[in-house]
Amino acid sequence: MHSVDACTLARKVASGMVMRDFQQCLGYILATIAAVYGLIALFAVGARRRTAPFVPRPSPPVTILKPLCGVEAQTYECLRSFCEQDYADFQIVFGVSSESDPAVAVVRRLQREFPQRRLDLVVDRRRHGSSNKVSNLINMLPVARHEFLVLADSDVRVTRDYLARVVSPLLNGDVGIVTCGYRGEARSGVWSALGCSFINEWFMPSVRVAALSGSRSFAFGATIALRRQVLASIGGFAAIANQLADDYRLGELTRGLGLRTVLSEVTVEVCVSEPSLGELVRHELRWLRTIRAIRPFGYGLSFVTFGSPVAGAGALLAGCTPPVLVLLAVTMAARLLLHVKARRAGSAALQLALLPVRDLLTLALWSWSFVTRRVRWRNDDYLVARDGTVLPV
Repeated sequence: MHSVDACTLARKVASGMVMRDFQQCLGYILATIAAVYGLIALFAVGARRRTAPFVPRPSPPVTILKPLCGVEAQTYECLRSFCEQDYADFQIVFGVSSESDPAVAVVRRLQREFPQRRLDLVVDRRRHGSSNKVSNLINMLPVARHEFLVLADSDVRVTRDYLARVVSPLLNGDVGIVTCGYRGEARSGVWSALGCSFINEWFMPSVRVAALSGSRSFAFGATIALRRQVLASIGGFAAIANQLADDYRLGELTRGLGLRTVLSEVTVEVCVSEPSLGELVRHELRWLRTIRAIRPFGYGLSFVTFGSPVAGAGALLAGCTPPVLVLLAVTMAARLLLHVKARRAGSAALQLALLPVRDLLTLALWSWSFVTRRVRWRNDDYLVARDGTVLPV
């Protein structure tokens, strides 16, 4: 009887030791990958800044397509920056689905201010799929005059040399699309500051890390430049009419033709205006669920990019031993330096205080994104299918 009890006790002790060893090992793994990723992200963001000087090349005529829906605080300034390009020959086509859209007044104002520019407005309510934006693009395309096309969202602001730099790589026949990285600029308030941090300190660094490894499996609505012939070869905008991640699919389809995706050295500015916590959460959940739909495996592993929360969890699992605390310190230092590199105007104290809030919120939203495939896009609700198509609710 005593020997049986002793054996049972021994098994329990052994089982407890194995569990503790496993827990400690898992903690070290989490802390290590968080630290390594933090250092790589810091290097990738820093490496991007060291770009070769731009050498001007021939400037073919270009049409810029600007699908619009409503106005925000900086819509006029953003659209105006495209009218001020130092470029010989370009046309801008603005598109709305209704004459009553407030964006129409902004376009009319720009047409008066820039009479020398070819600024065309298309008002067409026809729908061609689930995506309002792509329906807009389909309606706008017949008005486009030129072979070279540039698509850019309405909240993007650019410098005067933007068009020349973005179009230049398209002169190489093996290039399918050119896309641009972007950085958020908060208009005002805590929620906008958190939204900027999501872009500047999590999303774009992860893109830079992917680009550093040689990946070009991305494309961003902030800018997509392509030739009209290439667009026709993939089936036109109709091929992405039901896609939530329409920008990503454009890149994917052109790569399917054997053409390259180029990540331009140009970084554009995106105006971030999040009026409330609810709007911020809905916006970021749409982004996250979009990424989950198009890259499910990579998205499942993306928890390693969350830095400090992952390293902190690793430290707790490992029992806060000195080595794991060193890894936690490295992760936090890398995170802080990444924030310093990304920070712009505004209260430094407020932005610093928001760092742990931002990291925990990103982790929470990433976890929540697995619960449902439902997203809200402007005023409409959709379900995201596994192939990235959206179904109106």
